[in-house]
Amino acid sequence: MSETKRFLLADQVYEQLLAKILNEEFPVHSRLPAEEELAQGFGVSRPVVRAALSRLRDDEIIQSRRGSGSYVLRRPDRQVISFAPLESISDVQRCYEFRADVEGAAAAWAARRRDEEDLAAMEKAYKVLEDAYTQRELGVDADQMLHIAIARASKNPFFSSVLESLGDQIAFGVKLSRSLTMLDAPTRQELVLREHRAVLEAIRLKQPEVAQATMRHHITAAKERMFVGTKDS
Repeated sequence: MSETKRFLLADQVYEQLLAKILNEEFPVHSRLPAEEELAQGFGVSRPVVRAALSRLRDDEIIQSRRGSGSYVLRRPDRQVISFAPLESISDVQRCYEFRADVEGAAAAWAARRRDEEDLAAMEKAYKVLEDAYTQRELGVDADQMLHIAIARASKNPFFSSVLESLGDQIAFGVKLSRSLTMLDAPTRQELVLREHRAVLEAIRLKQPEVAQATMRHHITAAKERMFVGTKDS
């Protein structure tokens, strides 16, 4: 079997396993069938199943325990498939992981280099986001405006260029996360605003380490809000 075909089959098995986890055929905390049983069930080889399981581990949906097998840690929120194809979840997670590193660094540099004009731009963007939330709007554009304002405050054009070039991918993830947030209690929306405010406050106080940590926390939390269950289960 060619490597290309194996990867394509692994993608299919990944999506089918993810669907079974989403539908709670394999509930959170449950043990997945053994590789051989899964291979027979899906009509593929064990290396294909192994590749699919590896991807689920990378996405922190399952956890392997030595001598015991693979267990479901968490599942996507069922509402996810109302807003995005199931197979897109992995790409959304990868984008959030990338953003946590890049935007965390941007926030740190913004805390070191920001000026009064930058603070005004960030506050203006935050107010637009706050108004969008108050009006029960998704606020995707407002969210991106705020994050780009922070990147520009770093005085390093590479940060803002990266965010702008990935605008469509970032917007897709933000829209998904925001759509889920709006279905939840208002306290969840307030939490998102507090996360943004914490980043801005650290930048205002010129605290690079805190700015980086709070930005990373915010973006990672946005990714986690797509799931039910926890990585620590």
